[in-house]
Amino acid sequence: MPAGRRAAVRATGRPETRPAAPPTPEAAPDYALAGRRTGTGDTGHRPGRRPATGPGAPARGPVPADAARPGQAGRRRAAGGPGVGAGGSGNGPAPLGRFLAKAAAVTAGLTAAGAVFGLVRDQTIAHLFGAGHDSDAFLIAWTVPEMASTMLIEDAMALLMVPAFSHALARRAASRAGLTRRQARAADPVRLLVGATLPRLAVFLAAVASVLIVAAPLVVALLAPGLPDPELAVQCTRMTALTVLTFGVAGYFSAALRAHRSFVPPAAIYVSYNVGIIGTMVALHALWGVRAAAAGVAVGGLLMVLVQLPAFIRNVGFGPTRPKGAPRSQRDRDRPTLIAFGVIAPVIFFAVFRQSQVLVERFLAASLPPGAISHLNYAQKVAQMPMVLSLMICTVTFPVVAQAMAGGEREKARRRVEQDLALASLAVLMGSALVIGYAPQIIQVLFERGAFTHRDTLATADVMRVYGLGLLGHCLVGALSRPFFSTARPTWFPALAMGAGLLVNIVAGALAVGWWGTYGIAAANAAGITTTAALLLTGLGSRIVAIQVRRVALSIGRLAVAAVAAGGTGWLAGPMIPDPMLSAALGCLLVPAMFGATGMAMRAIEVTALPAQIAQTASQLTTRLTQLTQRFRNVR
Repeated sequence: MPAGRRAAVRATGRPETRPAAPPTPEAAPDYALAGRRTGTGDTGHRPGRRPATGPGAPARGPVPADAARPGQAGRRRAAGGPGVGAGGSGNGPAPLGRFLAKAAAVTAGLTAAGAVFGLVRDQTIAHLFGAGHDSDAFLIAWTVPEMASTMLIEDAMALLMVPAFSHALARRAASRAGLTRRQARAADPVRLLVGATLPRLAVFLAAVASVLIVAAPLVVALLAPGLPDPELAVQCTRMTALTVLTFGVAGYFSAALRAHRSFVPPAAIYVSYNVGIIGTMVALHALWGVRAAAAGVAVGGLLMVLVQLPAFIRNVGFGPTRPKGAPRSQRDRDRPTLIAFGVIAPVIFFAVFRQSQVLVERFLAASLPPGAISHLNYAQKVAQMPMVLSLMICTVTFPVVAQAMAGGEREKARRRVEQDLALASLAVLMGSALVIGYAPQIIQVLFERGAFTHRDTLATADVMRVYGLGLLGHCLVGALSRPFFSTARPTWFPALAMGAGLLVNIVAGALAVGWWGTYGIAAANAAGITTTAALLLTGLGSRIVAIQVRRVALSIGRLAVAAVAAGGTGWLAGPMIPDPMLSAALGCLLVPAMFGATGMAMRAIEVTALPAQIAQTASQLTTRLTQLTQRFRNVR
């Protein structure tokens, strides 16, 4: 088989019958998913080098600079050109597309793996330390990495840096024409963005971590003023404070890689993080006690950086802080910065207000009997799993929305956002029904062993059922906040909406904790986040993307009715089977079946269209397997 035809087969996944020709940037393969640098798809050469020679190979010549990186189609599309993987044409529906489907599948698998390791981590903590003074001390110290995770990985960093890199990629695609490879590299907006932001970010975060280590006693006093013996919590806090630096760098790498359509390393960070915690706890708990868990958090944060570093160097790279040899006026004009207060403040305040819900919970629970903080923590970790899995779709499509906004394609962004809301709501409501219906069985299977007693199981399950009422709100906040921050200049509306929800949480929690204890704290959390979700849903259409709010709300309402029916069925059926593992396993079949039947009866379009989507996905997988088989036969 000639070399050119083999190159076409590798680039497209199907036999090529026409003479091979250098592929255009718009037809670049979707190999960025695996972090591979395949250039323009000719023979897997590195960018800037000449293609392979031989019979049927393209003519020798330099590779165009703007076609040198994988995923360039998405960047061309952001600048107004055509591309693949965007989710359809401008007039048709906006499906995920082949690339986004693969990215979502890989992200789903690694996210699920990270969630499983997170459960193993929580099971190990519960088994070794139970739900008492030691676990409470560690969980207070864990507030620091939880806050850092939300701000520096999941929310602020992603919402700030993914649009920044998307706009830089659009500028790169528009400015490289006519430049040599060296000239393009020297003035590369992406590398200039990295040089202008990453060093300053690292220095700032290192300073913050140092301050937290020194001020750990004050931090613990503020987080849990009613804690009887704070010394253990102070020691744990000093170790977990190191995650401020490692989480910040890991979040920066994740945002850059996602903007470059490389999703595997960012999706693997929580697997490495939880493996680090579990391994350190198992190795050192006999020597250090619960301090081993805090040390594991620090080790896990370092692994989050290391697992992404090779892909970041390969796909993004490091660059100068300014164009070399340019006059000062041009350096100031061309150097991209994110230091302006008006750019970063809305994102920072949104992330702080969102994560402050955890601070409110632990502040209120510190005065309750020992174990209350642990019950809240275990319940929240398990309850949020459906929300985390449902948001993987929005995580994958966020760069697409940002690039569509950067290119002025508002209609494409609208269709993408509406479809994301429907899919995320479907997933989280079905998961909420399972969590609420089978809470005791789930907690018993996961945690009831070692120092974690049956009384802890019942208390945690009741709290988890209350938390489940707010899962839809958490999911919608995560999905709706991304379009707000997809513009070149973020808006203050999400921060104000999050602040209003936080105020509801504080007031309701302060009033309810004296009467209902941990249940009142969980109910206040659900009320606050639902308030924020309602504000964001009503405000998105008139401010950023003109989604049809009424239609979206009615669609979510039908899914909510199906979730109530499925959850109620599970609540009644769960205790009928004494064995908790068997009961939970059957619930994984009963709840989706009831959810689907009710959704069909309610004519929820997300449910009625699901069988066809599953059949289409299965057909695509079959076709892909056939293409791979044919490719291997041609290679032989």
